[in-house]
Amino acid sequence: MRLTATRNNPMLLLLAMAFVLPLVFSVWNALLNNFVVEKAQFTGAEIGMLQSLREVPGFLAFSAVFLLLVIKEQTFAMVSLAIMSIGVALTGFFPFEIGLYCTTVIMSVGFHYFETINQSLTLQWVAKESAANFMGQQLAVKSFASLFAYGSIWLLMDVVGIHYQTMYMLAGGLGLVIVLFLWGFFAQFKQPSIQHKQLFLRKRYWLYYCLTFFSGARRQIFMVFASFMMVEKFGYSVGEISLLFIINYIFNLFFAAKIGSWIAKVGERTALTVEYIGLLVVFISYAIVTNPQLAAALYVIDHLFFAMAIAMKTYFQKIADPKDIASTAGVSFTINHIAAVVIPALLGIVWLTSPSLVFYIGAAFAFCSLLLALNIPDSPNSGNEVRKNPFMWANKPQTASETESSAVAIKPVV
Repeated sequence: MRLTATRNNPMLLLLAMAFVLPLVFSVWNALLNNFVVEKAQFTGAEIGMLQSLREVPGFLAFSAVFLLLVIKEQTFAMVSLAIMSIGVALTGFFPFEIGLYCTTVIMSVGFHYFETINQSLTLQWVAKESAANFMGQQLAVKSFASLFAYGSIWLLMDVVGIHYQTMYMLAGGLGLVIVLFLWGFFAQFKQPSIQHKQLFLRKRYWLYYCLTFFSGARRQIFMVFASFMMVEKFGYSVGEISLLFIINYIFNLFFAAKIGSWIAKVGERTALTVEYIGLLVVFISYAIVTNPQLAAALYVIDHLFFAMAIAMKTYFQKIADPKDIASTAGVSFTINHIAAVVIPALLGIVWLTSPSLVFYIGAAFAFCSLLLALNIPDSPNSGNEVRKNPFMWANKPQTASETESSAVAIKPVV
């Protein structure tokens, strides 16, 4: 009886998938900078290009809605996790520039399709009143998985002495085994709303689109250059980088669920305002820091602020038509990655002459996000999407027919 209840609980499936993603990806991410410097002699230009290529599948995430014409969202999520695991398992076998670019793209295809579908499933399956708290629980589960991954890196590489190739293969192989188990164990769940199977941009979602764009731009600077600074400027070893990640995820493990509850209490505008002010200070500090311990502290604080991005997802859930969620998840990931595809390569070149300027640019992105966040109303919902809107058509609630007619269709190019 208890086993049947477990198999038929979609929340448990979401949490299980939330565990697999960071279990595999954290190994790839934690080893990356040391691996490419030691084995492939990468400079800032090559790492920037690799990270730009990694974000190309994210830019193409809008195509997920077309694949949903032939595959169910739940199955699509599982296939995506499997592809990501295979890409990570192959990484150690190709320690040269072109090989790393190829394995990164394979890993990234699975990663970004999963993130797109997972966001859609979470917003559809979880009630609005409990969404922020549940997303905090998901973040805590992700943190636990990451802790396990980073602890394994320290134990197996620093203590036991295994090589990069074996570590990548172990991580990818374990992820693939878990995915196959989840695929066979859990029931197929019905969707609460039939999703639109075409792409569109709705005018009343403009603030969410803008927040998503700047979120992608800022996050790339953190993901690519903050961690690269720790290795190149301060000489952190792979074990020390893993320890730093462990500290990050210990914070998330204990505080992520509380952050979700806090967001539900204070509202999305307050939460995002706090996040963006904090990130503005952190990016400016990155630009001038000379002490390795202070740089590590900034990295931990930076990671903690990003947990507040839950508020952006719950804001969209509150204003969205339930039938729009799957399509908009794909479109929003593409918007998120417009800047993400370009920024690592361009700023990788900037990094060669002025690393500080890279972080000042990040501060500018955080300031733009802050101005946008101030437009979120106290109680966002359909028809009350923005607090102060420069477009007159968004100042009044829309009927269902008006909502449909306000969509800008995006037709695929054949």
